[in-house]
Amino acid sequence: MTSTEKASSRERLLDAAAGLFYREGVGVGVEALCQAAGVSKRSMYQMFGSKDEVLAASLERSASGFHMLVFPEPDDDRPPRERIMHVFERLEEVVRSPEYVGCPFVATAVELKDAAHPASVVARAAKREMTAFFRGEAERCGARDPETLARQLTMVFDGASTRVVVHDEPLDGLSTITAAALLDAAGVS
Repeated sequence: MTSTEKASSRERLLDAAAGLFYREGVGVGVEALCQAAGVSKRSMYQMFGSKDEVLAASLERSASGFHMLVFPEPDDDRPPRERIMHVFERLEEVVRSPEYVGCPFVATAVELKDAAHPASVVARAAKREMTAFFRGEAERCGARDPETLARQLTMVFDGASTRVVVHDEPLDGLSTITAAALLDAAGVS
């Protein structure tokens, strides 16, 4: 197998893994994963030591895409409050998609129930990145307690994205109203 074929197989495997694990959960078997990717089990195990490694790699690979979906562009020069609100406005839009079945990081960590699992480590890192974004914006706008505000905003994001799945109904502005109330309470105008 050439390096191009290997890269192609790896990409197909990670693409299939991201889709299957997101839609069906982490219990998807190796057989189904390999079949969806068009990759043999032998090839999968040559590229990754285990299904757990595939799960972690696919989640890590999808993190930047997910964040690009909800975070403002790096060169977005709006004030910090508007940049924070952008995340919740995007969430309100994203959750309307029929394909949306929750935050992939929260879903994976909850389903695994093992903080040491490689995919749980990736999920926590993605959530820390979100909290760091909120903290940076909160610091820029002079919030009274940027760390607490950042953690609260992350909790609202996670709770809102989970609520959509549990209640099977749209947010109808609930996440933006809640985020705005937190920003107001923290003295962010």
